[in-house]
Amino acid sequence: MNFRLRTSKQTEEKLKNLQSTTNLTPNILARLAISLSLKVKSMPSEDLANTNGLEFNRNTLTGEYDYIFKALITQHAEREVTDEEYFPSLFNLHLERGVGLLESEYKHAGNYEKFIINLMSMD
Repeated sequence: MNFRLRTSKQTEEKLKNLQSTTNLTPNILARLAISLSLKVKSMPSEDLANTNGLEFNRNTLTGEYDYIFKALITQHAEREVTDEEYFPSLFNLHLERGVGLLESEYKHAGNYEKFIINLMSMD
């Protein structure tokens, strides 16, 4: 069982940029990113050849909510997901897509306050 994941270099850069503009830590940004990715009906792309970015520990990302994250990702996949598929594979796919969505949301909002308001008002 793997308890670590590595992002792509692009995702690492996006997370660092978002951290510098929002003062939110990468693990909090990652949780927000996963949530945004799960709102998209399709499965995220399976191209994770580049994993030279940030390294995260599973507990740092999901903590006491690991079971909830797994249930949400399983529900999104519309099939049974093994623990090995869930983390780091599917979790990382959602993270990669979600960070791109999160970055777009921040750019659209223009500042931290509007960014948070927009995230809170999403359906």
